[in-house]
Amino acid sequence: MKILSTNIATPVTLSWKGREELTGIYKKPQPDGVFLTPEGVRGDTIGNPRVHGDRHKACYLFDTDDYPYWQEWYPALEWGYGMFGENLSLSGLREERLQIGAVYSVGEARIRITIPREPCFKLGLRFGDQGIIDRFIAHGKPGSYAEVLQPGKVTPGDTLVLESEPQSSLSILEFYRLLYAREKDPTLLQRALALPDLPASKQEKFRKWAAAG
Repeated sequence: MKILSTNIATPVTLSWKGREELTGIYKKPQPDGVFLTPEGVRGDTIGNPRVHGDRHKACYLFDTDDYPYWQEWYPALEWGYGMFGENLSLSGLREERLQIGAVYSVGEARIRITIPREPCFKLGLRFGDQGIIDRFIAHGKPGSYAEVLQPGKVTPGDTLVLESEPQSSLSILEFYRLLYAREKDPTLLQRALALPDLPASKQEKFRKWAAAG
């Protein structure tokens, strides 16, 4: 996986259902690179710290190989890296192979793969179409959040190098499908609950699903 662009956002305020919403989804490339920290990407905007920007979501990765698919859906938009609010625009990110808990070195930093991105209305605002939410879920290419284990600068051209991978985990795609499946696979639920560093909100959700059978 090679970084093609590093991106951060200045704050933008949008109107949604009669209220003002601050967002950092309008990210722009930073050709000189960005600095990853456990609290997030230095200089980036976190619109809603309640659901974004904790240590499990310090950095967001998205696959640039998926851009052509979305450009066909939205040809009238002005396209550039960072369109999906990602901090790192990467070629070769494959959710079916990317394991939760895998540790990578990239540039001066080290990161750990955590959870897939779950789209919200702000993605719809970015694309001018709330219909993208359902399409994004169905498409199955959500990208991934990462925890920053070692702060450091990363720049375009840097490559993610695998350092370690859990022996028993779930791929980002398996986790993502579990989140949105109408009928939950009990085996996958138990594997998800066994993940060593699952966010508390996901633990609670999966426990409820497992208890409901």
